[in-house]
Amino acid sequence: MSPEPLIAVRDLESSCHWYQSVLGLRSSAAGVDDETLLCGERVVMRLRPWDTRHHPHLGRPDSSARGNGMLLWFRTDDFDAAVLRVRQQAAQVLEGPGVDPNHGRREIWLRDPDGYVVVLAGPEGEVAA
Repeated sequence: MSPEPLIAVRDLESSCHWYQSVLGLRSSAAGVDDETLLCGERVVMRLRPWDTRHHPHLGRPDSSARGNGMLLWFRTDDFDAAVLRVRQQAAQVLEGPGVDPNHGRREIWLRDPDGYVVVLAGPEGEVAA
């Protein structure tokens, strides 16, 4: 089993661009109504415009609580390249880059264009505590 989170976004094209340029993902170019983002050939996440016809349990676009209690957490084997992309795209950094001493890895916390918190983390144990 592997997770494939789906998040609702205001502007599908803009959000797709953000996740591709900041996280280095690529679009499967599958459809007009949603985006499937890949790392290599593996599905990492899905983006869908705020349209509850297909997914009535996503929530409401008029609610200000975006992902309350949820983090979009991504592990990367090349943390330095990820941080470079973050800086090149001038993504909003909430915290870091820094070290999580509990897991011995580097992390950087971001906010995506829709207000979701995105964490990029290096491999566990890469940094001595």
